[in-house]
Amino acid sequence: MVIRIFALYYTSSMVTASEIFRWPFFLNLFVMVIGVPTEIKSQEFRVGLTPAGAQALQNAGHTVYIQQGAGMGSGFLDVDYENAGAQILREPIDIFQKAEMIIKVKEPLVSEYNLIKPNQILFTYFHFAASQSLIDAMVKSKAICIAYETVELADRSLPLLTPMSEVAGRLAIQFGAYYLGKPQGGKGKLMGGVPGVKPAKVLILGGGVVGTQAAKMAAGLGAQVIIFDTNLARLRYLSDVLPANVQTEFSTQHAIEAHLSTADLIVGAVLLHGAKAPHLIKKEHLKHMEPGTVLVDVAVDQGGCIETCRPTTHENPVFEVDGIIHYCVANMPGAVPQTSTMALTQATLPYALQIANLGWAKACSLHDALQKGLSISQGKILKAEIS
Repeated sequence: MVIRIFALYYTSSMVTASEIFRWPFFLNLFVMVIGVPTEIKSQEFRVGLTPAGAQALQNAGHTVYIQQGAGMGSGFLDVDYENAGAQILREPIDIFQKAEMIIKVKEPLVSEYNLIKPNQILFTYFHFAASQSLIDAMVKSKAICIAYETVELADRSLPLLTPMSEVAGRLAIQFGAYYLGKPQGGKGKLMGGVPGVKPAKVLILGGGVVGTQAAKMAAGLGAQVIIFDTNLARLRYLSDVLPANVQTEFSTQHAIEAHLSTADLIVGAVLLHGAKAPHLIKKEHLKHMEPGTVLVDVAVDQGGCIETCRPTTHENPVFEVDGIIHYCVANMPGAVPQTSTMALTQATLPYALQIANLGWAKACSLHDALQKGLSISQGKILKAEIS
């Protein structure tokens, strides 16, 4: 890492120290080498950085390497990155060897573990709570792991998780509606019904970003929607803003069980910040559901909130348990990579610039949101939820 020496010139209006480090006004202390490898998770077509994001980092004085073909799945060609000032490297080992910071979408997979260097910054989704082997590997690597999903603002919002939660919530209904079709093993129900025929009944477990977006989509298709949450203030808000065909209920085991026999689609949208999701639907509950009911567990990458769910892929997205269809793809937004990559980069770029310009230690010390994302550093686990 090269330290950049700079001078500040003041105009008639003085600039405060806090403003110096607020994106995009801050000046960079470092020149950093940034690498973006191709995602290798099954059917993962997203990429960690758009050409526009690469250009912004280049304009700030940093060097950006993109693995050959990394953006193809999202509709970005190598020449687009080259026109933005980035350099193309062929092999992932070249990216990992040169880069001081790796910007990804999904957590490193086993084949990438040995490519990671001590003190290398990994800025990506980790979802550590769902994988002890990943925790162990990152501790062993002595890398700096900053998890998108736990970067948290003062109001407890998760700015780097939100865009993908919005995409996943909407996709949950799209995929759920598809698998309700009889050829896919579902009940053969149309989400909105038709005049004289009742619409499908959709249960949504969790009233956060995923649940809210799912409710909007399901309501827009004309379904009967019930959304559960334990936060009364959130339920009051949802009751005010969602359409009339969405009903809110306080989440208890009894309340959920009361609807299982008549539900057509159930969406698991529970999130505990950085921790494993609780099981709200257990295996014993499946016997209360009609055959062909569809379960979509968006929380599967945090362990899942449906006991019978296990991570699946876009290649083989569903399986049946006791006649109930389970859709548990752990990287749902990867199905719409162009939308997802653009939404993700516009959220992560300001934080990537802070890390690159200031170095990870200074950036985390100055920004509480980034500090909360710092999960494992130089062999030490820093988050109680994963220790």
